[in-house]
Amino acid sequence: MFTINIYLRFALIAVCLIGGTILAFLFGFWYSFPFLLLGLLLLIGYILLGTVQSAAQLMEKSDFTGAEKRLNLVINPRWLYSANRAYFYMIKGGLAMQFKRNDEAEELLMKARDTGLPSENEKAMVFLQLSNLAVLKNNMQAAKLYLREAKQQKASEPQIKEQIVQFEKALKNQGAMTKVRQRHRGAVMQPGGKRRRPRSR
Repeated sequence: MFTINIYLRFALIAVCLIGGTILAFLFGFWYSFPFLLLGLLLLIGYILLGTVQSAAQLMEKSDFTGAEKRLNLVINPRWLYSANRAYFYMIKGGLAMQFKRNDEAEELLMKARDTGLPSENEKAMVFLQLSNLAVLKNNMQAAKLYLREAKQQKASEPQIKEQIVQFEKALKNQGAMTKVRQRHRGAVMQPGGKRRRPRSR
């Protein structure tokens, strides 16, 4: 999809609106109308669509810092068209995870989920990320719940399907390791590998 570079868009908005206003004063409204109309259309497009698409392109190139800076150029995410608003929260949540801001990431991904993502693939990815965050918080029950939600989304992208399968395996191993740690909690290893229970008082 064709997109205008955001900084070029800013320049065009400024030129069209300022130049159109000057033309209106010098030669009349109808001389300035095409410039004012183009400037307004570019401005409205920026407000409703934001910088989500260009931020996603930067993420694909693993330019996470650049993607976050690009998203920060959005005037107000609440003014975005609903699908773009959901993508905004999803991408920003993914970036917060990359930078280890897990509480912020969870809040943003919840907003993406509640706003309503347009496809099953994005929904599955959001639930998978929420499951991962739950594991990091050692909340295995929530992790399993989110993973179940991810599996129910009927994702069509092979990469997302594979990620769900691999994460489910890792989650099962994580659960098994937790049970082992709980079973042997309080045990003390003696030299030679023998296990001794602490003395009871």
